[in-house]
Amino acid sequence: MPVALTEIPADLLAPLRRARSGPPAGLEAALRELHLRPLTGGRQNHVYLWTPPGGHEAVVKIYYKTDDRRRAEREWAALTLLAARKIEGAPLPLWIDPDPAEPVIGMSLVRGEPLLRAADPHAALQGLADTTARMRSVPLSGLLAELPRIDSASHYMRRLTDTWPKLLADHTSDPLTPTMRDLLVAWQRNDDAGLLSGPAERVFSRGDSNLLNWLRAGTSSACVDFEFAGYSTVTFDAADLIEHISSRDIPDSTWRDLLPELGVSQANDHLFIAAQRTCALRWLAVLWKQREERAGEFAAQHDRVRLLFSSASPYART
Repeated sequence: MPVALTEIPADLLAPLRRARSGPPAGLEAALRELHLRPLTGGRQNHVYLWTPPGGHEAVVKIYYKTDDRRRAEREWAALTLLAARKIEGAPLPLWIDPDPAEPVIGMSLVRGEPLLRAADPHAALQGLADTTARMRSVPLSGLLAELPRIDSASHYMRRLTDTWPKLLADHTSDPLTPTMRDLLVAWQRNDDAGLLSGPAERVFSRGDSNLLNWLRAGTSSACVDFEFAGYSTVTFDAADLIEHISSRDIPDSTWRDLLPELGVSQANDHLFIAAQRTCALRWLAVLWKQREERAGEFAAQHDRVRLLFSSASPYART
């Protein structure tokens, strides 16, 4: 699988940028003329499928919201690293326009059905674990060896030791505040932060555990969106995957079967469990801010955290 680098399509990007700075009606007309179709799921990006007449289709991803997280650089570094190592299951990098205000990457289209709607969910998740293991085996280099993944363990811990406690302090009259503080005390008592702060081998990480970014095609599972990529640890990435709210409908029995493929063993499961509680509690903190409009999700996450902090946890060491 070669790295299919091509030249930056200036004749596409120049009119596209002009149209994007104008009225919506003009943009719609320009997209039709440029043979671009908007794709969903871009989050802080705009993503298009480009099908030029007589040419090869490609995905054009525009990072319209730039900041110091270097998302376009991360994605380009991840895609080129995986392609150079012939790791399948990710888009092929085609070109990058590193414009400082609005960088753009061209990449191949990854086809497939959403993994969460796969006909055989267990096989789809097994494929996810296999693809993740292959990516994890790639030696870190360049930018990815320098930067931790976005939404890293340290980022989660800062939310639980600083951001959320301050927010709770501003809501002392809320009937849920004492319960939330009790969970934070339990997390601190376990010293999960201390465990996760210890030395550990760094591995390649996509940095994004959302299962909506995974696709199932035939007998393989592939993923898109590498803009949060960086280094991480095996146990934190496994925990973050299992505790992501997109994973809530997947039985714990399925995840337990996949733990060895995800890199969790008897030698490091104490780190996995610490990371799991941390990730679940971080999601509770996120949903706490939206506890009224997302009451059902918040209640379900509260139950999940209490389970993981109890002796009844399906992942408890025996």
